[in-house]
Amino acid sequence: MYSTLGIDMEKSMKEMLDVQKKFVKGIEVLQNLEDIEVDVTPKELVFQEDKMKLYHYENQSKRPCKVPTLIVYALVNRPYMMDIQPDRSIIKNLLELGLDLYIVDWGYPTQEDRYLTMDDYINGYINDAVDHILQSNNIDKLNIIGVCQGGTFSTIYSALNPQKVNSLITMVTPIDFDIEDGLLFKWGKHLNIDNMVDAYGVIPGSMMNYGYMMLKPFQLMLDKYVGVLENIDDPDMMKNFMRMEKWIFDSPDQAGETLRQFVNDLYKENKLVKGTLEIGEQKVDLKNINMPLLNIYAEYDHLVPPASSKPLNDLVSSKDKESFSFSVGHIGMYVSSKSQKEIAPKMAKWTKDHSKSK
Repeated sequence: MYSTLGIDMEKSMKEMLDVQKKFVKGIEVLQNLEDIEVDVTPKELVFQEDKMKLYHYENQSKRPCKVPTLIVYALVNRPYMMDIQPDRSIIKNLLELGLDLYIVDWGYPTQEDRYLTMDDYINGYINDAVDHILQSNNIDKLNIIGVCQGGTFSTIYSALNPQKVNSLITMVTPIDFDIEDGLLFKWGKHLNIDNMVDAYGVIPGSMMNYGYMMLKPFQLMLDKYVGVLENIDDPDMMKNFMRMEKWIFDSPDQAGETLRQFVNDLYKENKLVKGTLEIGEQKVDLKNINMPLLNIYAEYDHLVPPASSKPLNDLVSSKDKESFSFSVGHIGMYVSSKSQKEIAPKMAKWTKDHSKSK
């Protein structure tokens, strides 16, 4: 065996050829990948107002829950993270476990939406979606699942309209913004959002996305692409990777006035916890939340640390309230095996248990 300076040349040449073959095979895999499908669980558009669309999922259980559930996702990302692929879809899982689901799709704001406020989103769009569901089903109350920023909006909505909410589930939801955990909460306290909104009107989603990536630059901008090279010849792995990349870079622009209030009133002044937040002309009192509450957070969440989510249970007046933590990250809450095997079943059972007499 030929070697020089302690280097096994034959072995090195073989490894180089193997890498080259793997790369060539990977190029073939990429060229032959079919269209990357996401958000494939069947649903029907049942209501629309401006860019907001309300969808109703087809029931996948013979005995669906009698009280429907509305999912309110964040403004800053697309909600199909919860339905990213059939074998990693928390929505499909919840449907099969018996929930009757609706979801709000916020769409893509444009410059004409720059003056939309939190009042427009919460007392306007969310309330109109809720009213449509209540009227369509001839009921007085529904369940709400609020996700991330959508959980903050859902919490505010439930405090303003407790008579319409049967139960509330919050997932990885920021509530207490006066924390030292997580770079996002540190940055938020010093962000000159006024100059940004005055300059842009509608904040570009690409700018927001870049900020999120800088929270974990090595993992989100370098490490994951090293992983791609290691699995580039695996069609299933590459499909999963492309689905996630599609979601990451599918970042809607943000209505400036809503983002201005969210940063100034919550990140900087923590008004929701202090009880001084006003939406429209209404003061938000979290003690008005008296319905059953399930507060779910992720132990390894770098976007919404547990310290921000956990205080909610102490701020509401609900007597029936629970907190559950899961050993996942922010995205793992929706797509991990733990999400499918533990989180979805917990949410479905809890929701049905609190909807039996309705």
